[in-house]
Amino acid sequence: MPAQFLTNIFIALLWVLFQDEDQFYLTTFATGYIVGIGILYMLHRFFGDRFYLSRVIAAIKLILLFIYELFVSGIFVLKHILRPKITIKPGIFYYETNLRGDWEVTILAMLLTLTPGSVVVEVTPEGNAFYVHGMDVYESKDQLIRFLEKFERMIMEVTR
Repeated sequence: MPAQFLTNIFIALLWVLFQDEDQFYLTTFATGYIVGIGILYMLHRFFGDRFYLSRVIAAIKLILLFIYELFVSGIFVLKHILRPKITIKPGIFYYETNLRGDWEVTILAMLLTLTPGSVVVEVTPEGNAFYVHGMDVYESKDQLIRFLEKFERMIMEVTR
């Protein structure tokens, strides 16, 4: 991925030099960058890695998904807080993950911890499972597991 990005910057700089303008224009560089994206997209198979902008797009999707889930879970917690009678049943459950590597596991744990109503209590020493505390485990455990699986897929799309 870094090789593709640096090659794209190099193509953009060459584009600026070939335009033979009297000064550096950002619009010319941006045009060269877009031309470089097209060239690299046609040649990305020769780099032995997937096209680097697909990871950038996947990262943007992950951020948007996190913002959406943050909003939804915030409303869920707010509903429980504003009820006259508290009916939550908190608990801890075990979740096995398919993620490997410290970065992937840490990202999933942080995204889960930052979302209202859930906290990662512990990650197993092998790094393949979490103990998760949920605010309302008995009512929303399935939602939380779907949430974790969605994030897991998106994290793998970004990192692999």
